[in-house]
Amino acid sequence: MLQIGNTVVSLELLEEKFVCDLEKCQGYCCVDGESGAPLEDGEKELIEKNYPNFKKYLRKESCESIEKQGFAVTDRDGDIVTPLLNGEECVYTIFENGIAKCGIEKAFFEKKISFRKPISCHLYPIRLKNLYDNVDAVNYHRWGICEPACELGCKKNVRVYEFLKDALIRKYGEDWYNELNEVAKAYIADSKKSSNC
Repeated sequence: MLQIGNTVVSLELLEEKFVCDLEKCQGYCCVDGESGAPLEDGEKELIEKNYPNFKKYLRKESCESIEKQGFAVTDRDGDIVTPLLNGEECVYTIFENGIAKCGIEKAFFEKKISFRKPISCHLYPIRLKNLYDNVDAVNYHRWGICEPACELGCKKNVRVYEFLKDALIRKYGEDWYNELNEVAKAYIADSKKSSNC
């Protein structure tokens, strides 16, 4: 583990390689799971505020579900998460050419809104856990459906922390990321550690 600012970072972020391969995984992370995406403080309000500007990207049944459930729900663990549609995919999921994508993010890319999507989605396969006094554990989450991403990461030689540069900067800032990057380069050069590529 590494300590960077108020975070404890798993070495797997430096060692493992990862690049999403949507053609192979079909965006299944938006569909599978027992509950929706975790939301941080203020994200429910951001979704509600931006809803009029991304609503047109969603399916009719999604909009109907949002009107019934609201913009967020509390799951059985007591966490605030995005609602699911019929107990399956995230209610904000859209499908393009058979690939599950985020309707909120589509609106962001088309410059309709300034909120990209929940940070937990943007950061995946990183999962955050608050340890104490605003100190986060920054961990790599393994999921079988992401095997194609691991294979593509190996092929392109891109490590988890590099693939998620934008998301990590969004969460912790550029100075934090630059420090992580410097530590990562030194660690990799010294240990020659890598994933099973």
